[in-house]
Amino acid sequence: MNQQLDLNEYKQQIADLYNRRSQTYDEGDWHPRIAHRLVKHAQISQGQHVLDIATGTGMVAIEAAQLVGFEGRVVGVDISTGMLEQTKRKIEALGLNNLELILADAEKLNFPANSFDVVLCSSALIWMGDIPNTLRLWHQLLKPGGLIGFHAFADTAFVGGVTVQKIAQKYGILLAFSKPIGTIEKCHDLLKTAGFEAIEIKSEEDGSYISLEQAKQMWSGGSHPAPGQFANPLLQLSSGQLEEVKAEFEAELAGLVTEQGIWNDVTIFYTFGRKPID
Repeated sequence: MNQQLDLNEYKQQIADLYNRRSQTYDEGDWHPRIAHRLVKHAQISQGQHVLDIATGTGMVAIEAAQLVGFEGRVVGVDISTGMLEQTKRKIEALGLNNLELILADAEKLNFPANSFDVVLCSSALIWMGDIPNTLRLWHQLLKPGGLIGFHAFADTAFVGGVTVQKIAQKYGILLAFSKPIGTIEKCHDLLKTAGFEAIEIKSEEDGSYISLEQAKQMWSGGSHPAPGQFANPLLQLSSGQLEEVKAEFEAELAGLVTEQGIWNDVTIFYTFGRKPID
């Protein structure tokens, strides 16, 4: 991938983050498992045209390409060249010729209207700078009757994020994280406002027990981009305040330890809607 995108600073930070993660993103079974669940719920069929937004290492796109067959087509878009390079290697190893990769910003796609039967987005909607407008754009790209599907994470998900949100609020810092799509009602309203109908949301409990050390590693301070917020609100704090927040974060996590470890909830909303036919 030798192309270059003209990204704003927020999007460039996200691209850099996932470029760093690209070499290890396929480790473990969680990402593949929830990507597979999204595809399964979408009930993709032969001959369909599918757009996989924030395709990453191609988990959704590759499975979709295998389902649509020779008469179908899948396009995977991402802003991370590192992630796309990983996907490209997989495609070549599998010999797939119905899957195209494009370096592109999911909020500035320029495909013709009514191009796709299905639009999917796995684990990335929270990174969009303007979720309502982005969903309206994706609505335009779907054919009448077409299906949108995405993961949303409950606002109780990811113990590190929930904990730092709680502590930062005492310092006057509001972190959004999963909150914009963190309930079934919010997901439903976002799709309805964007023009979708026949909305169906499947809530599935997920998560695991992790060690205190694993939980502490969820701390990123202001070094990572904050989903949907630029600049990271934690950067409003002085270095001393940030150290105080980190110390309280670790103390709060220590209080959550049980014999099994710390429960890291990852409740997922598999969210679907259709573009009206008329």
